[in-house]
Amino acid sequence: MTFLADPHVLTFADQCAGRIRLDRPKALHSLDLGMVRQMTQALLDWRSDDDVRIVMIDHAGGRGFCAGGDVVSIAKDTPKGGTLGRDFFFEEYRLNHLMYTYPKPGVVFMDGIVMGGGVGIACPCRYRVVTERTVFAMPETTIGLFPDVGGGRYLSRLRGRSAQYLALTSARLDGADCIALGLANFYLPSDALDAVKAEIAASPEKAESILAGAAVPPPPARIVERLPTIDHLFASDDFDVVLAALEADGGEWATDTLAALHKRSPTACKVSLRMLVESPRQLHFVDEMRMEYAIMARMHRAPDFAEGVRALLIDKTGDPRWSPPTAAEVTPAMVDAYFEPLPPAEAWTPLPAYR
Repeated sequence: MTFLADPHVLTFADQCAGRIRLDRPKALHSLDLGMVRQMTQALLDWRSDDDVRIVMIDHAGGRGFCAGGDVVSIAKDTPKGGTLGRDFFFEEYRLNHLMYTYPKPGVVFMDGIVMGGGVGIACPCRYRVVTERTVFAMPETTIGLFPDVGGGRYLSRLRGRSAQYLALTSARLDGADCIALGLANFYLPSDALDAVKAEIAASPEKAESILAGAAVPPPPARIVERLPTIDHLFASDDFDVVLAALEADGGEWATDTLAALHKRSPTACKVSLRMLVESPRQLHFVDEMRMEYAIMARMHRAPDFAEGVRALLIDKTGDPRWSPPTAAEVTPAMVDAYFEPLPPAEAWTPLPAYR
């Protein structure tokens, strides 16, 4: 078993498995650029290694699988004219695309907090394992962004209007909810994971049957009873109409949801809804990544991103001052601008072998 030198992610061979283990517990294993590069290199090395027949992704300790990308560093670097944001998202999306098109099966153990960038490295895996400790969310609108890392492709394929609800509200799902929506396909007790990983590493061809044998019935999914209401109140692709529907409903859940949406970036919410319309029109995942990068290249430089990160993650005051401050002030032309293709010299491209 050989470990590659990196302080935040371990990549190593374990019998017939290539193992990726996130090891940045104080940041809930949030990805930084070095981690993205290490993971990418390991996957490229294993792609032609006949001894590696499956890839397993987990975390070393703590309560998070992966809470996203290191947005605080990006938010601090961007106003100084730095390129960390551009470089990070460019290479993160290359990793996402590599995983989506990877020729060997992947198993991810979503045992803890799975948000943002964590979703981007979990959803491409063939086998997605959740536990009683799973907390899954795409909370980007709280910091002036949109559900990226392939979120448009994954969310837009969920049943009914659950994608719009999850993207706008940043609602948190547990493991049972993930199974019910199809975001995960195996529910295991957390104390069974180590034994399962060892079995899969030894017999990767039996991965599906090993997981099925260790899986237990999940508890009732709380989101299921709410789905008809979500389909009704989030039926529109117009954010102003969604807000009006929630206000007109007047019930406790609708009122609480409306209050939550009023704390989200109005621009991010409108861009997120538009993205969920555009994503199904992208024929291939590479097209999805190209579109998302063009949006992100603009959004991470917009005022709402720095302000959202300040209010949520730096000062932790929970009082973001959005610009524009209301949904009514975010015009269709403002949203359209985020979806313009980038000039060829600035556009995202996949890794050379995948062009």
